[in-house]
Amino acid sequence: MSRRALRRLRGELRGQALPEAEEAAAEEEEEEEQQQQQRLPAGPERGGASARRRKPRQEAANLFELMTNDDPEGEPASIEERDDSRLQEKSRTETDKGKDEVVEQLEKMAVSSNKSRKKKKKRKNKKNAAGEVPEEDDGAEDIESILARLESSTGPWCQSEGGVITDSRPLLYVEHRNLNAETELKRYFGARAVLGDQRPRQRLRPHLRSTWMTVLKSTWPRHSKTGLSMRLLESKRGVQHFTFEHHREYQQVQFKFLDAVESMDPNNLVLLLQVNPYHVDSLLQLSDVCRMQEDQEMARDLVERALHTLECAFHPMFSLTSGTCRLDYRRPENRAFYLALFKHMTFLEQRGCPRTALEFCKLILSLDPENDPLCMLLVIDLLSLRAKEYAFLIRIFQEWESHRNLSQLPNFAFSLPLAYLLLSQQGDVSETESSQAYEEASRLIRQALFMFPSVLMPLLDHCSVQPDAMVAAHSFFGPNAQLSSPPALTQLVALYLGRTHSLWKDPAVMAWLETNVHEVLRMVDANDPVLEEAEQKRKVRYQSAPRNIYRHVILSEIREATAVLPPEVTSQPIMGFDPLPPLDSILSYTRPERPDHPSNESTLSLFFRSLLPNFNLQGEGRAAGAEGPGAGQDLNQGVNRLMAAMRDMLANIQFQEPPHDDNPEGDGGEWD
Repeated sequence: MSRRALRRLRGELRGQALPEAEEAAAEEEEEEEQQQQQRLPAGPERGGASARRRKPRQEAANLFELMTNDDPEGEPASIEERDDSRLQEKSRTETDKGKDEVVEQLEKMAVSSNKSRKKKKKRKNKKNAAGEVPEEDDGAEDIESILARLESSTGPWCQSEGGVITDSRPLLYVEHRNLNAETELKRYFGARAVLGDQRPRQRLRPHLRSTWMTVLKSTWPRHSKTGLSMRLLESKRGVQHFTFEHHREYQQVQFKFLDAVESMDPNNLVLLLQVNPYHVDSLLQLSDVCRMQEDQEMARDLVERALHTLECAFHPMFSLTSGTCRLDYRRPENRAFYLALFKHMTFLEQRGCPRTALEFCKLILSLDPENDPLCMLLVIDLLSLRAKEYAFLIRIFQEWESHRNLSQLPNFAFSLPLAYLLLSQQGDVSETESSQAYEEASRLIRQALFMFPSVLMPLLDHCSVQPDAMVAAHSFFGPNAQLSSPPALTQLVALYLGRTHSLWKDPAVMAWLETNVHEVLRMVDANDPVLEEAEQKRKVRYQSAPRNIYRHVILSEIREATAVLPPEVTSQPIMGFDPLPPLDSILSYTRPERPDHPSNESTLSLFFRSLLPNFNLQGEGRAAGAEGPGAGQDLNQGVNRLMAAMRDMLANIQFQEPPHDDNPEGDGGEWD
């Protein structure tokens, strides 16, 4: 085995050789010299001088080989490779021992092959002299088999006990290439259909900065300093906590943005973006306006520009793919990043890019997996099913069920058996694994029907399927199931059905569902103890939904789910740039106070305020509703100010005479 292959296995830099290989090479060179001296005739012209001249020539050749090594592994790693290597560090440690053992075997084989090369050459020369055919060296085959075994042991995929292929990388591992929607579209339609006549990425304007989350466009304004940055708060237990920061100039733009939102005029947002084209909240708010006006292309472009702005402000240590970087949603500066990612994920799903949307969903979930401020667990199952990532959905349920109780969410309770069923129908699955997955799917769907009986009839209604007489007449799935369901559970069911009902329209899926529904009715008629246990769970749980679920429902804009929002949510104002902010928000700066206008102003006061916006009858320094000995004096001062304002207004009124025409009538006559 060559030294270059050994360096590739050990990951050494260019010009570094293994000591064992160097010693073996030196021994080989000495043996070859001895053979050559023995074959050459003795004489002064072929003595030791020529041999002495030959050795430096060989050493120069060896040095030249090291200098001109074309090994790509010796080149400095790029930024993406360093990020990916840092992400896979955990998975590498598990196989380091196996690698070292294999490398040691390869080194021993290389040394032994170098030592025995002389004997093989002698045997080869003897066989050639005798006219025999030389035997092939099978040492290369042994090395190739070891390399193949090493590659298979360090691959990203492994086989689980249940026959389901799972990923050995971290659960929320994000790949850079899967963050680009064009990669998925090229896989479906080809590069020529996706790119068309677009110019290559390298030919864009030089001021555009390359980013991972968005494809840069030459139509965007020139990116300049925005006053937005990211700071590292702390790093503990291998997790880094970051936060975005608004500098003074960005804060001033943020105050103008709040004024524009309160004016309820989208034109003010347009004017603000003309001066500050990369203000994130303005881009997101105007994107919602464009989407309401059915301008999807412009809405998507504004969200991508907001993501580009946020990514340009990343801290050097912030990684999109590691899954160890956290952003606290309680800080208002971080919420724009969450919302931009969520809106971008929604547009990707609508464009038919579920694999890319799933990658962004994992990215949002990795920013705060414990609190999950946007409740991405309510949509990750749908994206996994549409992207045909059944193994990932099964894996997240197996790893998080113990501490997150995913089976208590209707979307996981019904999507998980559907994933097992679709996995059993794949052609690359063996017959044994297919039967196991089918049995697991049937067991889970019966468990889901016991726990959430109010899902079946609305699901059949969404799929335009008429249930048979036995199911329609049974009280377990009848109207009483929907009426007795708690409001929070009704909302979760409406959200799931509004999104995922299209996946159940397959005739094979419906036939499988019908079989299990009849089995559930048979168990209900037999008074199975599971029935009472599920009913008690529904009564105890689902009393009220947490705030992140309401936030998710508002952002998802599913009509069936938003219609059942509780009054305590719908009664308060909901801003698109910050829906339902956390009650324990961490504010780094506050908006300057503005003069308060009492709500019980008289008609005369409102009239003068329309003429004089700075007028305040109660006085700017006095709080509304204040009482005390100076209240009457303040009222008199207010009346005096009102009279002074009236006198000033009347004094400034000027009457102008109407213009006179020299000849208003052509004939100069009078009119009656």
